[in-house]
Amino acid sequence: MAGRRPVEEAFAARRPSRRLLVVPERRAALDQLVLHATALRIPVVEVEGGTLTALTGFDGHQGVALVVEPRRWATLDDVLARARERGEAPFVLVLDSLEDPQNVGTLLRSAEACGVHGVLFPVRRSAPIGPSAIKASAGAVEHLLMVPLDDLAGGLTDLHSRGLRVVGADESAPMAFRDSDLRGPLALVVGSEGRGISGHIRRRIDLSVRIPMRGKVGSLNAAVAGSVLLFEAAAQRPGGVPWTPPTVAPSDLDAAESIEPAGVIEDTQSTHQAAPTLDAAAPDTAVSADEVVRAPDAGPPPLEPAPSMGLAPTPEPVAHAEAEAEPEHVESLPGDPEPEHVLKVSQEVVGRDDDADDGLLPGETT
Repeated sequence: MAGRRPVEEAFAARRPSRRLLVVPERRAALDQLVLHATALRIPVVEVEGGTLTALTGFDGHQGVALVVEPRRWATLDDVLARARERGEAPFVLVLDSLEDPQNVGTLLRSAEACGVHGVLFPVRRSAPIGPSAIKASAGAVEHLLMVPLDDLAGGLTDLHSRGLRVVGADESAPMAFRDSDLRGPLALVVGSEGRGISGHIRRRIDLSVRIPMRGKVGSLNAAVAGSVLLFEAAAQRPGGVPWTPPTVAPSDLDAAESIEPAGVIEDTQSTHQAAPTLDAAAPDTAVSADEVVRAPDAGPPPLEPAPSMGLAPTPEPVAHAEAEAEPEHVESLPGDPEPEHVLKVSQEVVGRDDDADDGLLPGETT
């Protein structure tokens, strides 16, 4: 692998390495990599720029390359095991015969950024995972599980049997990618640059989506289209872009109804507490007509005004008046025994007598 960023990621991933190749003219800009290689006990060898270009196969090496041990390829079981370790639904990228190493590298970089657990690709008719693709991925390939398959269609069938939905991009699909549900176990297929998704792969797809185009260009680059779908799937999955439900402020009336006035609560509680007392005292406080002393004709006892908000139910007037009002002390008539309890009786209990000044009790005659 070649390039400063891929070499840094290989060091970070602890990729087994044999030696670091450096062009002498650029060594001053590569001091950090040289120091890191020395700390990891990796030999540093100086080579000419032309030699490094011949070894890597392209001239974008930036004056540095790393000779590594053969890559350890993964399996489908490894990919699903990584998903279980992270406690996530499996998320897999499938590359269907991409031919451009730059596109492969770009998709690998996007896949790693979106949290993809593994990448499936065919062994034949596909761009190799070589220095150019690794350079385009900025070293992201070192953190991905790469699964080469002789039978890519059979691999999709295996994923489908394990509960993964297979989704592919198709410019003629009726559903736009923003309207599709990309949550849950997912395998996202990206077709090749010229032919798109192969026929035998297309028959294994559960859902086809399209990317709406508003300009005059009718299609996107394979790496760009695949990256758009990857980030859309990542946004819909848990741990992607968070969605906060809108907070609806309650109306003034709802807020007022949810608050009980303090005065009403106290009056209601006192009424409920006084009711058993009145019922229990009723046999002891019953009096005859001869023992009742009529109160002055002042009308019915006044009731306390209702709370200003008027939203809570008002206690019943009679129970409220009897529970809250204190007995009024009235001077008894000469010759009558002084009663132990003098009750204030409203006009609802004792009717008004028209002969109030004749000194007689109701029902007596001269």
